[in-house]
Amino acid sequence: MQEDLIIAGFGGQGIMLIGQLLVYSALEENKNVLWMPSYGPETRGGFANCTVIISNEEIGSPIVAHPQSMIIMNLPSLDRFEDELIPQGLMIVNDSLINRKIKREDINFYLIPATEIADNLGNAKAANMVDLGAYLKIKNVVDFTLTEKTLEKFFANNSSLIELNKKALERGAQEIAKETLKP
Repeated sequence: MQEDLIIAGFGGQGIMLIGQLLVYSALEENKNVLWMPSYGPETRGGFANCTVIISNEEIGSPIVAHPQSMIIMNLPSLDRFEDELIPQGLMIVNDSLINRKIKREDINFYLIPATEIADNLGNAKAANMVDLGAYLKIKNVVDFTLTEKTLEKFFANNSSLIELNKKALERGAQEIAKETLKP
């Protein structure tokens, strides 16, 4: 098993956090991992993305030209990466911030109103966890409960963030149960 994933959005949307949570969770499961961040000089608002590779085998290269999956948090990221996803690949889309249809008909995608869901939970910044929860529900590349425990380590000094982000993960998983897959 090898999962190649690109996560993309604006700086400040927790793009790198999603990648790090996946990597640390996979390490706990003794999997091989690679996390490669890419972002501009802006702290917030600039373009940010990261590549995550999780594998049961050795990882031969950090370069992922055509990933199996994507988590797309904003319109510029969709415009930039949509064509790179493999046919029949999976795309989780933050539908709250994207005002156009997916152009490709040969991929599987879920439109998740992640920012809206997170805002209803009390903090729109948890939108990344909503999309991560949806992704984990579909792909199951790392254990969901283990990812929650990894989240606890990341936010060990702030119990309110732990609870918020756990709720956001759960809500993302629930969105998948609503069968929001688009053809």
